[in-house]
Amino acid sequence: MVNLAKLDFVVLDITGKNYLTWVVDVDIHLEAGNLVKTIKEENNASSQDRAKAMILICRHLDKRLKSEYLTVEDPLALLKALRNKYNHQKMVVDVNIHLEAENLAETIKEENNASSQDRANAMIPIRRHLDERLKSEYLTVEDLLAL
Repeated sequence: MVNLAKLDFVVLDITGKNYLTWVVDVDIHLEAGNLVKTIKEENNASSQDRAKAMILICRHLDKRLKSEYLTVEDPLALLKALRNKYNHQKMVVDVNIHLEAENLAETIKEENNASSQDRANAMIPIRRHLDERLKSEYLTVEDLLAL
C-alpha cells in the first residue's frame, strides 16, 4: 500500500531549530509546484493556488505549530509569522560569520609581513572552515551580501 502521508521534507520543529533549512525546502517545493507566486507581496494568485500552498506548508509543520496558526489562511501571512518567530536564528548565524570574518581579516593583517605564499597557506584552513560553516547554515548569496 502506498504511504499517502509521506512528507516531501522535514517538518518544522516547534523549537525552530531547523527553520533555515525548512524555509529553503518550502521555497523549493513551492517553486516546483508553480506556487511561489502565493508567497510574494501583492500577488494575484488564485484561491486554489493559495490553498495548495497552505496544504504544502501545513503538512510540514509540527502539530503544535499547526494549532498555533490554525486561523491563518494565507501562505504569505503564515510564512511571515514563522519568520518573525524563528528568524532570530539567522541573526545568530550572521553574527558568528561576522566574527569569523573579522578573525580572518586579523589573520591576514598579521600575515601581511609574510611572503605571498605564506599568506596563501595561512588562508587555506580559514577558508575551508568558513566554507564548511556556510554550507552547514544554508546561507544564500543574498544572505551574505546583506552582512
